[in-house]
Amino acid sequence: MPAPRSRPANPARLVQHHQMRDDPDLLRPIEEADLDTMRRLFTEPAMCKPFEWFGFRDPHAFRRRWEADGWIGKDDSMLAVRPPDGGFAGIVSWRPIRTVPEGACVEMGILLLPEHRGRGIGTEAQRQLVEYLFATTLVNRVQAGTDVENVAEQRALERAGFLREGVLRGCAFIGGRWRDGVMYARLRDDPAPPSA
Repeated sequence: MPAPRSRPANPARLVQHHQMRDDPDLLRPIEEADLDTMRRLFTEPAMCKPFEWFGFRDPHAFRRRWEADGWIGKDDSMLAVRPPDGGFAGIVSWRPIRTVPEGACVEMGILLLPEHRGRGIGTEAQRQLVEYLFATTLVNRVQAGTDVENVAEQRALERAGFLREGVLRGCAFIGGRWRDGVMYARLRDDPAPPSA
């Protein structure tokens, strides 16, 4: 029997894993058709404000990265969030956090297009990403940080089975000021949240 992998190597396994459940599969690999919307999501302030605007970025970096590894990499990875009617609603991402043993902890994030926020898609996408990581990697801890004023994301994380661990003072520089964050985490042994 092969040993479990320390990071997802084949995003197609996500689809196979979730076909065994009744929930709609909201996650899929990034496709070429997503790249222009992804670029806009990360480079246009109106698309990601108020909590995710970190300044302008190289608008061509998204295509270069997709051509290099399809956004599934060793240092960080992204999957598209597909709304129930198809298309592209945003992204979920994850990256390893340095731990002993290596690969025991990842930090995840989510960024949805404004028209898809507040509909429960984010909660379900985050829940599915955690299930995927626990099913395909040795990860024991998935953590997520959000702005202390982002109450909607805090509630989404709690509905996805995350526990609030504390406030991180002055951890992010957004909109010309240092902002506090809130750290959430879910461990492999934590009880799974109810399906949406």
